[in-house]
Amino acid sequence: MKYRRLSKEQLEELHPEFINFLATQSITADEWAEIKANKPEVAEEELDVFSDLVWEGVLTKVKYLENISELQMHLFALTEKEMKLISVKVLNPEIDLRTKIGFDWFKRNFQSDFVEYLTASKAYSEDKNLDKFNLIQQGAVITKGELYQWFENIIDVSPT
Repeated sequence: MKYRRLSKEQLEELHPEFINFLATQSITADEWAEIKANKPEVAEEELDVFSDLVWEGVLTKVKYLENISELQMHLFALTEKEMKLISVKVLNPEIDLRTKIGFDWFKRNFQSDFVEYLTASKAYSEDKNLDKFNLIQQGAVITKGELYQWFENIIDVSPT
């Protein structure tokens, strides 16, 4: 398995897609029930293959990721050739960016000496989607990139 198996809730949500996946392999509902009952290891393999296919599809489309912790934000733009990062560090230990109060403080003070910024970019490894998946495994979530784009307009991250 390349990524990780989808959760039970995710699999339930994708039930129609899973049925189509089984159909592409000419597995009927009755055959699936028999596989689950008599060959659980084969059923597990099918779930793993389906999970990898779903992850591959999702990761191919991902353009932005965010990983926000108490005092830091790591905002990623995932371009065709590289991952761009805007890193924000709050130097006020009383702030928690994950709360409304903390984020409101940040919006008022983002240009103060209590906030540091860093930008970077990194080429992908040979497996671009696995690089994205690893960021998700480390706590990043898929977003539409509004926060990244907001910062991009405020701090100059364009190439020189």
